[in-house]
Amino acid sequence: MKIISTNIGHPTKIIWNGKETTTGIYKFPVQEPLFLDVEDVRGDTVADRKVHGGEYKACYLFSSDHYPYWQEKYPDLDWNWGMFGENLTVEGLDESKIKIGSIYRLGSALVQISQPREPCYKLGIRFGDQDILKAFIDHGWPGTYLRILETGRVTVGDRMELVEESKNPLTTQQFYQLLFSKEKDKILLQWAIDNEALPPGKRERLRKWA
Repeated sequence: MKIISTNIGHPTKIIWNGKETTTGIYKFPVQEPLFLDVEDVRGDTVADRKVHGGEYKACYLFSSDHYPYWQEKYPDLDWNWGMFGENLTVEGLDESKIKIGSIYRLGSALVQISQPREPCYKLGIRFGDQDILKAFIDHGWPGTYLRILETGRVTVGDRMELVEESKNPLTTQQFYQLLFSKEKDKILLQWAIDNEALPPGKRERLRKWA
């Protein structure tokens, strides 16, 4: 897995339901390395810390491999890396193989796979179409958030090298599907509840399905 773009967002005013709010979803490539801090990417905009940033959402990765699919669906947009609000665009990122809890060396940082991205209305604003939320869920390739175990810098060309694979078999994609499925697979459910790399609140909410 190789970093092909480092992306930063600046505060952008938007109107939603008649009210003005701020978003950091408009991220664009930058030339300098990114510093992965414990709760966010240094210099990036995290507008709503109730749902973005923090220990389990410190940095967001999205695969460049999925860009052609979305470019075909939205050919009239002004495409660039960072379109999905990702801090790091990664070549070869495969959510069906990456396990939640696995630890990687990323530049000089040490990171852990924490959880997939769940789309919100701000992705719809960036794409000019709220229907993308359902399409993004149905497509099933959400990218992943990271916990930062050791802070450090990441630059274009750095590789994401596996240090320790999670002993829990749950992949990012499996957990994403579990979150949005009406009928919860009992095996996946137990894997999620037992996976200590997931946010405690998410694991606790899943217990009602067990």
